[in-house]
Amino acid sequence: MNRRVIIIKTTKMQVKIWSDVRCPFCYIGKKKFEAALENFPQKDKVEVIWKSFQLDPTLKTDPNQTTLDYFVKTKGVSKEQARQMFAGATQMARAEGIEFNLEESVPANSLKAHRLIQFAKTKGLGNEIEEALFKAHFEEAVNIDDIKVLVKVAGSIGLNPEEVENIFDSNVFVNEVKQDELEAKKIGVRGVPFFVFEDKYAISGAQSSEIFLEHLEKSWVEFQKKNPGLEISEGDSCTPEGNCN
Repeated sequence: MNRRVIIIKTTKMQVKIWSDVRCPFCYIGKKKFEAALENFPQKDKVEVIWKSFQLDPTLKTDPNQTTLDYFVKTKGVSKEQARQMFAGATQMARAEGIEFNLEESVPANSLKAHRLIQFAKTKGLGNEIEEALFKAHFEEAVNIDDIKVLVKVAGSIGLNPEEVENIFDSNVFVNEVKQDELEAKKIGVRGVPFFVFEDKYAISGAQSSEIFLEHLEKSWVEFQKKNPGLEISEGDSCTPEGNCN
């Protein structure tokens, strides 16, 4: 009789990421995390779950104003001072292969974008929509509060345009956004990006890829302790297809 023992893992290690499409460091943090994940041997056993977090829910979208103008007005600094502040984030982004266009980006309320993210998650495209929306806002400088823009962005990753339009004919996915924000409040999230590994370890901010990799590795150890998997001792058997051996 042939016999061998195999281990079947039935779940994946979870990494939850709270972010806002309007946050430049969330885009940078996403790239740094992905670089770490690429170097993680068990990357195919990691499930990334994107969570909504609005930095300024009261922001009124003004497509006729640039983020530079908005920053000058709300922060009380000169344009030159604002440009110097933008330069640091732009340099960090460029190191991750991102070309920011911060000055021309549109100060837009992100609720509709978050609702789209929640919808995309139901289609298994959470990571793809996050990337597309970050690119639209920070690189292409388009209005992410404009439904036509959101439909186009959604279509670029394979989502059905008609389904996306229907989202904004009602309040669907608003509750999901609020639930994510409530969860963030409960665990003490004060800013984004915020990464939670297996509900045990957390990283606040766009830290280095080395730190992300370190957290992936130690979280994997914890994950294996909680999820040893199903141990099967295999012997002679028959399958539903009628194959016996």
